[in-house]
Amino acid sequence: MSNQGQLRNLKMLLFFFHFTNTIIISFLPIYLDFKGLSGTEIGWVLAIGPLASIISQPFWGFLSDKYRTVKWVLIMTIIGMLIFSILFFQMNHLFFILIFGALFYFFSSPVGALGDSLAQRQADLLNISFGSIRTWGSIGFALSSLVIGQLLNIFGVEFMRWPYLLFGTILLIVAFQISDVKTTDNEQTISFRDLKLLIANKPFVYFLLIMMFITITHRANDSFIGLFIKELGGSESLVGLGWFIALVTEALVFAFAYKWFKKDRALLFIILASVLYTIRWILFAFSTEPWMVLVGQLLHGLTFGIFYLSAIDFVTRLIPETLKSSGHLIYYSVFFGISGIVGSLGGGAILDYLSGNHLYLILGVMTLIGTALLFIYRLKTPIKKT
Repeated sequence: MSNQGQLRNLKMLLFFFHFTNTIIISFLPIYLDFKGLSGTEIGWVLAIGPLASIISQPFWGFLSDKYRTVKWVLIMTIIGMLIFSILFFQMNHLFFILIFGALFYFFSSPVGALGDSLAQRQADLLNISFGSIRTWGSIGFALSSLVIGQLLNIFGVEFMRWPYLLFGTILLIVAFQISDVKTTDNEQTISFRDLKLLIANKPFVYFLLIMMFITITHRANDSFIGLFIKELGGSESLVGLGWFIALVTEALVFAFAYKWFKKDRALLFIILASVLYTIRWILFAFSTEPWMVLVGQLLHGLTFGIFYLSAIDFVTRLIPETLKSSGHLIYYSVFFGISGIVGSLGGGAILDYLSGNHLYLILGVMTLIGTALLFIYRLKTPIKKT
């Protein structure tokens, strides 16, 4: 297959994964609220996904590196994702929602990380911008939030399982069409002993720990912005519109990454995004109408878009070549796993006992602390040039 054909299939993979995954990210909290769960119980359900991903991300990443294939690991995870999503959506009791939610997330959580890892490798191989590939995921996210939001406003949030299964099936079909990035014949497969190199890599570990001050706030927002908009009087379609606005800005940031992103300044971009996160959460903290949150969503591209693109490039330069998939999935586990657990549990409790405005005020303080720590990290850590 030609390089252009490979790129096209990879872009479609990211498009349909994020189109599908958006249904969960944007509307699952509202779906669980419809089923009668409290804010704390919703937090538990949303936290079970990141908890499962802490186990699944390194597990699938290790298999990918050991057998030198991303494609077939992706196919296995997507099949498992579809099977357990059917069971997950059928559950009504909290205990069974948690059990089948964990199984669903065990398979679904690595899909995005493996797709991004494959895109990063393909971009390096072809000497093109990772953002030019990843932007198709953001386009899928944006279109899904708008279209699905309108559908759920018409048919009801309980309808969300059907578009999820439809676009998840299309994702599986596309996964069979992608190609693995070829490795050299003399490249060694890894063992569990090799993974110790990542744990012993202090700049890598310190960066992940500091990054959590930012990523916890991002994941808390992912989990509860829909409920916050509804708390302020918004509807499901307005929640979808809010996500659409955010993801359009994200897509633009990724699409034009080749113009603004400089590899030797990745850490500076991370710090800039952290400052903008602080501003964004403070704006939300003082919002009293849904439209004010929608205006704040314009900053999403300049926060998540810049942070994610810069962080994955920075992490790539901190880890050995043979451990790329494992390193990326550990990064993903921290971003969407550990941070997701803390953000979901903490955010749910704050919503129950305080309010959405209090939640975002706390998030703003956390990102401010994280920004200060990143400044110190930059002063203390030698930056690898590429």
